[in-house]
Amino acid sequence: MMMNRRAFVSLFGIAVSAPLLASCAKSYTPPPPAMHKVLQQPYRLDSGDRMRITVFEQTDLTNSYSVDKAGYIAFPLVGAVPARGRTVKQIEKSIATALAADYIRDPDVSVEVERYRPFFIMGEVGAAGQYTYVPGMTVQNAVAVAGGFSARAHQKTVDLTRQINGKVITGRVPITDPIMPGDTIFARERLF
Repeated sequence: MMMNRRAFVSLFGIAVSAPLLASCAKSYTPPPPAMHKVLQQPYRLDSGDRMRITVFEQTDLTNSYSVDKAGYIAFPLVGAVPARGRTVKQIEKSIATALAADYIRDPDVSVEVERYRPFFIMGEVGAAGQYTYVPGMTVQNAVAVAGGFSARAHQKTVDLTRQINGKVITGRVPITDPIMPGDTIFARERLF
């Protein structure tokens, strides 16, 4: 039985495109549930975050303090306070407990994040680099800050890398997804 030319071209097209489509399907990495779950949890501090720590009625202790590369805050009287991976409430409690032990009776400590660590954006954007995080940012906001998508960019999803509990995870997310401080965004080039 003789196959007509049109049927042969169709079958040939399917045979050639099937492996390409399969490789595209394998490269897609959906975001693990932990990536979105962390958005509902209290913010965890890390290197590069700067906090405003207020000890009421203690003007000498009230100041801005940054989390250093090792993950600590150098606080007067108390010394190094571990901050990496801890919440603002945990830092308040640690400082108040340390001050109450030897220095101040019933210290009232308040901690708020003054400046978040930056996020990073790479790939098909106008100006890849490191940018200041603003609470409530989405991927779309981050792309806008980086000069928008390039003409070659895939503009519906990006690859997002986030560190959660010491593990680095990556997944493909829509541009409406929120970002966090320290995230790395990669805008991919579209295939056609």
